[in-house]
Amino acid sequence: MQNGSVTEFILFGLTQDPGKQKAIFGIFLILYLMTLLGNFLIVVTIKTSQTLGSPMYYFLFYLSFADACFSTTTAPRMIVDDLSQKKTISYNECMTQVFAAHFFGCMEIFVLILMAFDRYVAICKPLRYSTIMSQRVCHALVILAWAAGPWVGSCMHSSAQISLALRLPFCGPNVIDHYFCDMQPLLKLACMDTYVINLLIVFNSGAICMVSFTVLLISYIVILYSLRNHSAEGRRKALSTCTSHFIVVVIFFGPCIFIYTRPPTTFPVDKMVAAFYTIGTPLLNPLIYTLRNAEVKNAMKKIWCSKV
Repeated sequence: MQNGSVTEFILFGLTQDPGKQKAIFGIFLILYLMTLLGNFLIVVTIKTSQTLGSPMYYFLFYLSFADACFSTTTAPRMIVDDLSQKKTISYNECMTQVFAAHFFGCMEIFVLILMAFDRYVAICKPLRYSTIMSQRVCHALVILAWAAGPWVGSCMHSSAQISLALRLPFCGPNVIDHYFCDMQPLLKLACMDTYVINLLIVFNSGAICMVSFTVLLISYIVILYSLRNHSAEGRRKALSTCTSHFIVVVIFFGPCIFIYTRPPTTFPVDKMVAAFYTIGTPLLNPLIYTLRNAEVKNAMKKIWCSKV
């Protein structure tokens, strides 16, 4: 049910310049297709390869799935809107987009935490790794993550966001200065004092981002500290893997923290920052994990060359 008199919104997009819109259409269409292709290749490779059976690749499978879904919540509409004269989105579609974006974004956070736990056990408890991270334990962790994380935790987070959005009355302007529906742009259109709701958003989304990032940061600091007792070759391999993971964590959480942990103000750069973590990060993840990982590259070549 719509709040106030607004039944649809107009998405302003990244720009209103027709020439730039065509360029954005081409660029982001290519980026989105590359995102789907890259994550699809990783999912299929890990699923069919006999050599990528370790827990790290088990969790990478779910990260690629989450990336593809997260990008799909925003990219297709933005791409289509760049060629559309009427960039409208219904109230119900807008609320659905808010829910889906936060759901899959939270899902990715839980998977990244699981991957950090796997690296911690592999590096800090190497002799017990095969026992602690057995196939049964991995299944249990993923089930737990999908129960406590993406299916319950993410649902709770998204439900909290959508319940706040549904409380906003929209009775005047309906132009969203963004390329997708999110809480901060919607707050600007609400015909009420949104200070308290913005605080609740910061305590919800902002807290999840900050706490998760802090936990991940501490885990990698512990891992780096433990490497002092490893051999030079062991340190090199561990640093290579952890560097890839840490780059993914920084490029995902940096923009999220910038957007969701501040007072109710908006900046012109917000849309580009949002484009980076909703479209750029899901594309960079498969590139980082494949280009820096010889096992994934070799398995991918072996499988896809045999298919061809």
